[in-house]
Amino acid sequence: MFNFKPAPWIPFTDQAELDRCRSLNGTALEQHWNPDFRIKVVADPRMLFVADCFTRIKLSDERDEKLVMVFPNPWPIAYQAIAELISRFQVNCRNVHIFAMDEWANENGEVAPLDYRAGLGHSFVKYFYGAIDEEYRMPFQQVHYFTNENIKSYSDILDDVGDGGADVIYSACGWPGHIAFIDPNTEEFRASSMEEYKQMGSRFVTQHPLTIAENSLFPIFGSSGDVANVPPHAVTIGPRDIQHARLRFDMHSFTELDGVSSWQRMISRLAMHGPVTMQIPMSLNQELRSDVYVSRSIARPIECVEEF
Repeated sequence: MFNFKPAPWIPFTDQAELDRCRSLNGTALEQHWNPDFRIKVVADPRMLFVADCFTRIKLSDERDEKLVMVFPNPWPIAYQAIAELISRFQVNCRNVHIFAMDEWANENGEVAPLDYRAGLGHSFVKYFYGAIDEEYRMPFQQVHYFTNENIKSYSDILDDVGDGGADVIYSACGWPGHIAFIDPNTEEFRASSMEEYKQMGSRFVTQHPLTIAENSLFPIFGSSGDVANVPPHAVTIGPRDIQHARLRFDMHSFTELDGVSSWQRMISRLAMHGPVTMQIPMSLNQELRSDVYVSRSIARPIECVEEF
């Protein structure tokens, strides 16, 4: 046997839990101790995201009910599909309030503006709001994104608009286990207890190195591992906003090389089946009502591949 300890900067290093979660694959991932944390292995969670989002918006029009939704970014392909369905079926978004869950920031605490092409708010406004026919889109004041002025009040705005919280938060698990930019091992999200942690709202944060590495692989930064091109800081919603939402819609589907390679395959297992801990922020969703969709590529076994 060849034994070693994980690198000290890795957020979660409990070897027994790592081994247990690493061994889970296929439909075994669907079994969970919380019946309200509903996991389903599917071909492509992104299609279900589009269907779920459009259905909720359509029902808000038909029932004339307010709908408050929180979204991840950037997701232009999905946003354009939702916008096309809204326009094609003439769905009025007058009751819909949409929130971006995070945004880049620099070392001076300045939030990326909407004209920053790699910006998350830029993608959100351009490909979602901007792609809906003017006749059917929501008033622009119902499109919420981070600015320099609302960093600390963003959670309060979300609670106020949503009568206590969002109706649904759509999210995907990040490499260090984050949801939004709620990263582990950051000074800004340091808490002495889980209860204190759960009450933390929106704030300026320093990104974990794995978050920077993850985002360097995204198209907005050239998909080239250009870590120096990724802003080192961000602004984000907090655990409080995740707790207050009435439903969480989680997606696990990030892969490369036609599904063979994925930085998400292991951390998704920890987020869904590991211990509920601040070291894996998305694991807190296990205690809450959540719909979780896992792609077949993410559900494939984790094994040593000597030749490929």
